[in-house]
Amino acid sequence: MRGKQTVRDMVLSMAVIGIVVAAIYLFIPHNDSKDAEKAAVKTVGYRVELATARRAAPYPVAAPEGLPKGWRATSVSYKADSDGKGGAWHLGFLDPKDQYAAVEQSDAPARDFVKKVTLNATPAGGGQEVDGARWDRYKGDTYKALVRKESGHTTVVTGTASYDGLAELAGALKAENGK
Repeated sequence: MRGKQTVRDMVLSMAVIGIVVAAIYLFIPHNDSKDAEKAAVKTVGYRVELATARRAAPYPVAAPEGLPKGWRATSVSYKADSDGKGGAWHLGFLDPKDQYAAVEQSDAPARDFVKKVTLNATPAGGGQEVDGARWDRYKGDTYKALVRKESGHTTVVTGTASYDGLAELAGALKAENGK
């Protein structure tokens, strides 16, 4: 009987596979709602990492205090440089509109650091005042950013959030040195 398969056999096989796929779809629980989408992004605590970074970094490490409800921390890290000079602090969030925003700090050369964390954003011209401090605006294909070059380190608030959302995060930042 080899070589005698027909189109009819192929169609019957495809029908059986279709029935199996339909059964799996019906009996495996799934949730396509907006609430399920929000729950899929894991929220993280960052107090321990913040305390560790503040003790290790040679610059004042910034984190938000008093952000309005709806902001969710989603990622945190502190990576010290091998030469012991400091390193990079990262704290990522989703804002109430589910847009990404992150605080990035480092004592690395500002130009290279800004380019890296903003995914090659360039100065957009002008600035934005946030709580009496001037931040430079950057714009790229993926991220917007507010950049503040300070003595010995650079603070970048970047992401897909609007400039107003980035300014809200920047305005909530409190920098402390744990040493």
